Parts: sequence; C-alpha cells; structure tokens
Amino acid sequence: MSSRKDRLAARVRAHRARLREQGLRPVQIWVPDVRAPQFATAAHTQSAAVAASEQADDDEAFIDAISWDAEPE
Repeated sequence: MSSRKDRLAARVRAHRARLREQGLRPVQIWVPDVRAPQFATAAHTQSAAVAASEQADDDEAFIDAISWDAEPE
C-alpha cells in the first residue's frame, strides 16, 4: 500500500510529464523579496536618486509611457 506522500509524488510526476509533453519545461527564478526591509531601503534610495537627477522629467515621462494602469479612469 502506498503512502499519501507516494501518491502525491506520483501525481506531481504525472502533472510535470503532461506539461513536458506540451513542450514546456520547469524554470526556477529568484526575485527580490519585496517584504524585506532592505528592499524598501534600496527602493527608496534608488527612487530618490532618479527624482534628483537632471533627467527626472524625462525618466518620469518614460515610466508613465510604459506603465499599465490596472484601474483605468
């Protein structure tokens, strides 16, 4: 008799096999933890540097041009 863990592992293997049959492959990425205090500090430092630059107006116009508004007016 297989354990619950074995059944789960078999389901995961089958699911991954189906995805591979569809031409997909697994990819793992590491991204910054936006919950970390260091992230907030770095983000603030970088945004202050951008705001203080001579190109601040151009930078803001660029950001506005490429930004997507999830809640259109």
